This record gives sequence, C-alpha cells and structure tokens, in this order.
Amino acid sequence: MFLALPMILGLASCIKDEAPNKECDIESAWIEGAEYEQYFYQTTEMRKEISSAETNIIFSVRSLISLSKQIPLNFKITDGATIEPANGSMQDFTNGTVTYTVTSEDGKWNRIYNVTFQESPLPVQKFSFENVETRSEMTMLGGTNEMHVFYEVTPSSGEPNYCWATGNPGSALTMNGAKPEEFPSYSATDGKVGRCVCLNTQSAGVMGEWMQKPIAAGSLFLGKFVIDYVLSDALKSTQFGVPNSKEPVRITGWYKYKPGEKFTDKDMNVYPDRTDEASIYAVYYRNTNDRGESFVLDGHDVEDLDKVLDNPQVYKVARVASLPATDTWTQWEMFFDGRDAPDDIVAAQGCNLALVFSSSKRGAQFEGAIGSTLYVDEVEVSYEK
Repeated sequence: MFLALPMILGLASCIKDEAPNKECDIESAWIEGAEYEQYFYQTTEMRKEISSAETNIIFSVRSLISLSKQIPLNFKITDGATIEPANGSMQDFTNGTVTYTVTSEDGKWNRIYNVTFQESPLPVQKFSFENVETRSEMTMLGGTNEMHVFYEVTPSSGEPNYCWATGNPGSALTMNGAKPEEFPSYSATDGKVGRCVCLNTQSAGVMGEWMQKPIAAGSLFLGKFVIDYVLSDALKSTQFGVPNSKEPVRITGWYKYKPGEKFTDKDMNVYPDRTDEASIYAVYYRNTNDRGESFVLDGHDVEDLDKVLDNPQVYKVARVASLPATDTWTQWEMFFDGRDAPDDIVAAQGCNLALVFSSSKRGAQFEGAIGSTLYVDEVEVSYEK
C-alpha cells in the first residue's frame, strides 16, 4: 500500500464507471483577448489553474447582465485527450453552468467539468452554512467516499459558488467507503439555527503516522484545497481567500467546543500539560503582487499569525483570542487590526478575504488532540467602520 501512495496525486481524476484515471484532465482554463478584460475585476481572473481534484471551474465577473453571450474558453488538457464542446468554441455562460467532457486518447475514460461565470457572492453579511451537497468519489480500493461540500448561493443567478473548502480531500486518501460524518469536516443538523459546521480532529491512521502526519484537524476556510501538494508540501495545499470588494471590520459568530483528551505532536508524543485549542481567524490581503501576478496566501503564510502582518501583501488580520470549552452555543467576535487598503484596490476586488476555522490550532503542524470538536454557525461579517 505504501508503494501506491505516490500515485495518489494523479488519482482524483477521470471516470470509467466512476473509476479514477489521470489522462483526461483539464490543467488550465483561460479567456484570451483585450475585448473581454472589461468583464473582470482583475485580468488575473481570466486564467484558472485547475488541480487534479477540481471539477467545478468558476470565473468571477463584474456582472452577468452585461457579459457577452459569446465567450471563447480555452483549455489545456492532458496529452491525447479531447474535449467537448470544442476547445476555444464560443459559449453562452449567462444562462448558467456549461458542462465540458474530457475524453482520454483511447476513448475509454472521461471526466466531466462544470464551468460557471458568476458574480462574486462576497461581500456577504452572513454565513449560515445551510447550503451543502454530498459529493461521491471513487477510492484507490474501489470503494466510494462521500463527503460534504459547503457553498454559497450567488444572489443574481441562484448558482452555487464553491468558495468554501475543507481538508477532507486529503483525509480521503487514507479512507475507503467513508460517509460524510466520518470525515473531519461535515454539516451537522443541530446548529444554532438550522444546520451548522462540525469540525473534529481525527487520527490519520497507520499511514499518517508513517508519514509523520498522524492527525487530521477539521477545517473550513474561504479558498480552495489543492490536493496536488498534500504529500509533498501539505501547507501549500490550503490556499486561503476569495475576492471581496468591501473591507471587513469585524466578524462574529457562534460556537461550541470540546478539546480531545490527549495532546500529541507529529511523532505522537503525548503532552499531559497541554490542552488542545480551536482556532478562528481572518486575513484581508492584496491578491496581486507588485508585478501584477496573482497572489494567494497558503498555509506557510499563516503558520505564525503573530507575523502575518509582516507580509507586505497583508492589510489586516483578525483572530479570536480564546475559545473556551463549552457545550452550549456561545458567541465570539474578532476585530481586524492593521492598515486600511486603498479604496480603488478594494473596489476592484483587488483584495481577498480569508476566513478560517479549525478544531486544532496547531493542526497544520499535525499537533493536537484526537477527538477535539468545534461547531460553528451564524457567522456575520461587518463592513461598517
């Protein structure tokens, strides 16, 4: 089984009766032409690099009403594969999702992608976590894992926006036949109001211990999880933030938390004097660098929250100082500290909002307590100064 692990990076791909195959993937998607730049806040949004686990490709535009009904979308696909509709063909994205099918060179394997052009759902004022779907994926061993995927609804179109991500795809690499509630992150029914998020720290099994990644903390964050890096550079897998055209001031919400019994490090050494802690924080940062290239915060950038403001890309940081254990819904709040972003950059969606929840504060370093459980619900963002 260990010998098969390096193959995982190419797995979460194609389907032949839903079996994985790496030879029919979209690797990148983009729109060419100066005449299309007017539809985007940033020209960097005109190109998307697609990880091997992604099947939903989302382009954020200023307005669907003014969007041309004829947009040529270009793709880089794996060698020998074909795509339908044709690569570079004109498509109308104003009526919702357009489905593309990539077929391998031998014609035996295919993978379906959903491409959506939509107005950004942010800035929203409230996240209630009522929108969730169950996604099924084949495993290496021939079984099927089912996991929950959280999303927001774009008001203008009613289309889902998959702006939320979890670390579940990484956990799925060592699971087989798992149901949503068996993953570190899932949707629970006993929220403050309606449904809520449940994040719990779990054992990563024998495989995780062997790789010195023995625990998997439950996590939910605005951004995306890139499975391609999960074995080589785990911190790079978590890419935080989505574009936001208003500058946040305060975030509040409700939580319940119970730490696990034994705090361990990446070598599974037990520290009786340490108690696990949950983590809730947010970062507001510039999403392009000085060269005009796309920039995204990853796990390396937020490894030490005390130093995040030293990053020249970062404008503001907010974090909840303490989340004491409680079995009743308790309110929390956090205020942003730092410098104001320039108004013109904010208005042009030149900044990203990263909002992160984790059942173990040191989970990214594979330290924490198995059994730690954090519930989160009714999160509200305030933009009024």
